[in-house]
Amino acid sequence: MKKGWQIFWHLFFWLSMISFFVFIAYSGGKTSLQNLLVIFVVFGVVNIGLFYLNYLDFIPRFLDKKKYWQFVVTVICTVIIVGVAKYGLALLFKPIILVRAGKEIGFWQYIVSSAFTSVVFVFLSTILRFTVDWFLNERIQRDLENQRLSAELSFLKSQINPHFLFNSLNSIYSLAYQKSDTTPEAILKLSEIMRYMLYECNDNKVDLTKELQYLQNYIDLQKIRFGNKAFINYEVHGEVTNQSIVPLLLISFIENAFKHGVANDPASPIVLKINLSESHLYFFVQNKKHTHNRDASGGIGLVNVRRRLDLLYPSKYNLEIRDETDTYTVQLSLVL
Repeated sequence: MKKGWQIFWHLFFWLSMISFFVFIAYSGGKTSLQNLLVIFVVFGVVNIGLFYLNYLDFIPRFLDKKKYWQFVVTVICTVIIVGVAKYGLALLFKPIILVRAGKEIGFWQYIVSSAFTSVVFVFLSTILRFTVDWFLNERIQRDLENQRLSAELSFLKSQINPHFLFNSLNSIYSLAYQKSDTTPEAILKLSEIMRYMLYECNDNKVDLTKELQYLQNYIDLQKIRFGNKAFINYEVHGEVTNQSIVPLLLISFIENAFKHGVANDPASPIVLKINLSESHLYFFVQNKKHTHNRDASGGIGLVNVRRRLDLLYPSKYNLEIRDETDTYTVQLSLVL
């Protein structure tokens, strides 16, 4: 909250409180309005001043620095000084303040009553200060946590681009090595994919339509790589409307299917299915395992996507991976 608004709400609160108590006391009919204004305004200002003296000075100077005894001694001395000052003011308005039911209130009786009131205001200001500091610390902690998560997500996303580019360049290198006529087309397709990754994936979420087109472009690139002999059953069921999704979330599963699976066997095609509803996405990919094509480094794709799911879709996804003898299957259920 901005400082100007803080001052406004503090003034509004105190004016409302003074007005409320003046109204209640005046409704009783025992004291004139003029006398009530003297009591609540003059002595209310003193008490409110003590409230903010503790709130703005004593607590930061002593309690925040764990100088507890100095705080206690300072408060006691201040309460005594304020009590004497109040009594001095009361003498100026003696008929109004120091006379009750025809009897004059004694010095010590007034000092004890004043001390009790002062302690209440000190206590309230201390509670308020601790409450404000607690909420402020909570907000700072949330901001720090959000910054940490944002930095981690940025790092995870930065891993995707080189990981994808490394695999794609390997594919294009194979085409160039074979002097394939489809090499220029593959480079053009890669440029379209990289344009999407660089310029359209900066937001937390993108239109699902664009993400599906990105997946289609990647599949087309792999078909070029295999000389149009890559066999994949790619199906999208359901209506794509205004759904959105975290970008580059599904590509790692498809990359692994081509990299570690058998893509050129018409009898065992890569199966890729996406079922959509207004708020859910079901993703399924299955491939026959390529027994002699292993990534010695273990790969970062699946570790990356698991972590991104944990951060961006907590309690909103279910990921099942079955690594069987001949097949590798991934099923992802996601609340968009």
